[in-house]
Amino acid sequence: MIQTDQNPNRTRRLERTLGDWMRARLPFAVAEFVMFTLKQGWAAIFGILLLGGLLISDRIWQPDWALARYDALLLYALGLQVLFLAAGMESWREVRVILLFHLTGTVMEIFKVDAGSWAYPGDGLAKLWGVPLFSGFMYASVGSYMARVIRLFDMRFAPYPPLWLATCLAVAIYVNFFSHHFLPDIRLALFVATVVIFIRTRIWFYIGGQAYWMPLPLAAFLSSFFLWVAENVGTRTRTWLYAGQDSDQWVSIAKMGSWYLLLYVSFVTVTLVVRDALSHTPYRPVTPTDVRQSPASATPPPEVQ
Repeated sequence: MIQTDQNPNRTRRLERTLGDWMRARLPFAVAEFVMFTLKQGWAAIFGILLLGGLLISDRIWQPDWALARYDALLLYALGLQVLFLAAGMESWREVRVILLFHLTGTVMEIFKVDAGSWAYPGDGLAKLWGVPLFSGFMYASVGSYMARVIRLFDMRFAPYPPLWLATCLAVAIYVNFFSHHFLPDIRLALFVATVVIFIRTRIWFYIGGQAYWMPLPLAAFLSSFFLWVAENVGTRTRTWLYAGQDSDQWVSIAKMGSWYLLLYVSFVTVTLVVRDALSHTPYRPVTPTDVRQSPASATPPPEVQ
């Protein structure tokens, strides 16, 4: 029988067992950091496996093979998605989120490639206007990570700004990725807006029975760094290349800023489906002696408007 993380009690028992084992052998802070890292890696497993596919296929693929590398990556990504569903590692609700990421990401890819921002130099049958269809899964992996990390860490976002305001910000950010090719680029104003709107919002999360929190803008900044690292994996393997870039060059650090903004689009997209992690009022963390309810706290949040 497959042990899935869709069963929160089973997941928490495993986490408790592993955490207790490490806390008995390591300083408490070190054990908590190790648990945090392991849970983050498990939440990001879809993206990690995709990056692994880029690295391995770059090393082994031959130009005379019947199946093009981009087409093989598409089949690989589809296989991962089927596996995650069959193993219960993602729910159908989370798949809806991932599909939204896939669609919005593919639309942006088509526009950006046409505008000359970056290109996919390899061949493949499953290409749409120069964009290999597997590329949508790179965006979908961000959606997968966000949906899974909210569930695995029993996250709460509180106090959360009005949903209409967060949605308007996300729309403005997404539109600016297109409009700055024709109109003034307002990304500096958008950077300021992300801080002003979300400065009070804390991400509450649990490691074992202990609650921790982090400001949402700081979490977005740290996440943007790891996405920048992933960008470099993509360019080093010549899966895609930015305009004027060689594969042995680092991606511009400015791309961290782009990902920082795009993460707010990603976050709002996820929370349009997963609203039970949001609360307009400050969150009171559950103590280790309390009984936690799935997905995040012992008391349900007020309805988000």
